[in-house]
Amino acid sequence: MAQWNSYQDIRRRVLFEYRGRFGVYNANYPEEHRSGHYPCLLLLRGRTVGTIRIDVSGHAATFRGVAIDSKCQGQGHGCVLLAMAEAFSISKGCTEVFSHVAPDAVGFYEKCGFRGAGNDRWIAGESVRMKKPLGMAVLGIASTYRISGRARSQPTYYS
Repeated sequence: MAQWNSYQDIRRRVLFEYRGRFGVYNANYPEEHRSGHYPCLLLLRGRTVGTIRIDVSGHAATFRGVAIDSKCQGQGHGCVLLAMAEAFSISKGCTEVFSHVAPDAVGFYEKCGFRGAGNDRWIAGESVRMKKPLGMAVLGIASTYRISGRARSQPTYYS
């Protein structure tokens, strides 16, 4: 239960409150518990540093709610989280991944190999839809991180 609370707290703070959106985060959003949706935590030495939900449908995955705790940003954890999420997606048979990215995070995603989806990139509301092909397993992830987990009631744990 503590890990699930960490998952919700980081998402609420980083994706909503730090962007000036107070009182709108829904910790009971039904999409978190759908089949094929994998809420995940990134743990470093037992400490939660980030979150992501990986939605798998056919041969495509969508990364949602990607957030690194503000105290841990700028230290490479976001790159590790995406790389581990890509490896997880490959293990589920995915050949491409999408993400709806905040405009201020587009440069980070481009550095991680994402490109605009469709005709270059497009902005819908508050996000930019981006895409990355998944061609091979991700190598070189630091051994201080771990991935494991459950869907629906508890997040997957990357540590």
